[in-house]
Amino acid sequence: MDAQKTLTELKKKIDPEIERYLNLVIRDTEKIDKNVADALRYVKKIILAGGKRARAVFMYYGYLAADGKDLEKIIKISISIEFIQIFLLIHDDIIDQDDKRHGITTIHKRYESLGRKFLKTRDPEHFGNSMAIIVGDMIGAFGNRVIYESDFRPELIVKALHKLQNIVSMTCVGEMEDVYIENKGRATEKEIMSMYENKTAKYTVEGPLHLGAILGGADNELLNTLSRYSIPVGIAFQIQDDILGIFGNEEKMGKSVGSDVRQGKQTILVTKAYEKASHDQKKILDSVLGKKDLTLKNFDNFKKVIVETGSLEYAKKLASKLIKQGKEALENGIKNQQFKPEAKDFLLGIADYIISRIV
Repeated sequence: MDAQKTLTELKKKIDPEIERYLNLVIRDTEKIDKNVADALRYVKKIILAGGKRARAVFMYYGYLAADGKDLEKIIKISISIEFIQIFLLIHDDIIDQDDKRHGITTIHKRYESLGRKFLKTRDPEHFGNSMAIIVGDMIGAFGNRVIYESDFRPELIVKALHKLQNIVSMTCVGEMEDVYIENKGRATEKEIMSMYENKTAKYTVEGPLHLGAILGGADNELLNTLSRYSIPVGIAFQIQDDILGIFGNEEKMGKSVGSDVRQGKQTILVTKAYEKASHDQKKILDSVLGKKDLTLKNFDNFKKVIVETGSLEYAKKLASKLIKQGKEALENGIKNQQFKPEAKDFLLGIADYIISRIV
């Protein structure tokens, strides 16, 4: 199966559902507060400007794997995880001090700018952050509402909502690990892998697959199989994301390449580079990592060290190893289970796509 083509095709079905839901919310909110309605319009603009809807698609295929029958209904409810995604990203953009999301000014930067122009505020940056936190929380509530208001069986709704809260809480664990590691300034590979599992693998792959499977009536055996597939594949996804964050194309990605370096992010690439670097190479890493006014020359020198130390090659090989591990776990796990061939084909295909993607 061509996973990239499948993502594109399902995105075309999911995006109209996102737009429809937000249009209804904006219409109702307009009657209460026009400023809040304006904020929601801006969020809608950001959501629809980019994103592959991978989490919603994983949710769809989790449902299919559990032999779910109503594909139209799972498409409608899959937007819940996309609202959780944008809620977390709005907050993450504040933490990472990012200016762009999908090529558009981030929520906190937009309100900081509005605060400078139109409001009598002494601290426009704080105003921007405050507004973004509130808007993010509101979108997060929509993620829960979509599931709560669906017409799945009540017991499945309760299980799905419980799972959704677990997804968010584990993502927070991973985010806190990330922030702590970043501010500590150094990290072991073990610490980074733990952070990747909690912040990315459980949220991006396992959580959505479980959500869909739960709504399809999955038993624990199927959920365990999906977990054994998801964790290594999800970690590989984050490693590839780290690689793209340094070596990717900013225009194609719609977000700042080099942002991780400016923020001083501790990644597998950074940890391995420090482990293998010479004295002079460590001096370059020390001088560039966390540098807010990063120049192109600084960034090029940093990338050169990542390559010369073998860190880039190590990360690529590790991602490939994890993808193989996840695929084998899936193959072995479904031998004695009822598992839709279409779901299997997608999960195997998306695993390969993850480490070959360039955006």
